[in-house]
Amino acid sequence: MTSMPSTTPRKARHVKRKHWALVAAATVLPLAVSTGTAVAAPSGASPAQGAACTYTPAVPADNFKGIPAFDAQQAARPYHATLRTNQGPITFEALTDKAPCTTFSFRFLAEHDYFDRSHCHRLTTQRIYVLQCGDPTGTGSGGPGYSFPDENLTGATYPAGTVAMANAGPNTNGSQFFIVWKDTKLSPAYTPFGRVTAGLDVLQKIAAAGEDDQNGPGDGYPKVPVNIRNVQISKH
Repeated sequence: MTSMPSTTPRKARHVKRKHWALVAAATVLPLAVSTGTAVAAPSGASPAQGAACTYTPAVPADNFKGIPAFDAQQAARPYHATLRTNQGPITFEALTDKAPCTTFSFRFLAEHDYFDRSHCHRLTTQRIYVLQCGDPTGTGSGGPGYSFPDENLTGATYPAGTVAMANAGPNTNGSQFFIVWKDTKLSPAYTPFGRVTAGLDVLQKIAAAGEDDQNGPGDGYPKVPVNIRNVQISKH
């Protein structure tokens, strides 16, 4: 993924962009995060399927809230998450049975107010159709201070309403995630961990307003700012 918009001066943004790469495949533009080069997994690959759920300390540690201690019993409990944004609420069902490590981490961050007062820094409108969020720095390079393995990749697809993790390669998940607002073809390299149950119209409204092409045609900062006021976790 190319560099993300920020509030820093244009010259500083240009310097940060040098740390990013957009790897183009024949039909997809992979989504990535971190300061490493984005490498897409081959089509059909499923990195670390069955890997133990371990949260490993990592940099950066923006808005650090600690490192979760995985509890399988708690992780299995179903929940819904509602992103309360200035554009309207977006609710998704967490796939706790298919991606317990990911959903446990998301719940941990949400319950520790990690996403509060952050904004969605990337919107794509060509070839891939997603809104990317979860970085408290708003630059696309932020992370929670830990990483964890991929999961739920076998046969993964990304229809509209999918909530999945952005990454910088296999097993580099952190806090950044994306929500698919229109059916998208991607290699199965991004952990799907949620399904939108309400608010897809909000996403489509945001997408209809467009983005500023800051990262290239059809890839930039949303023209309609998307601020996450808080994330509410509720039981089924």
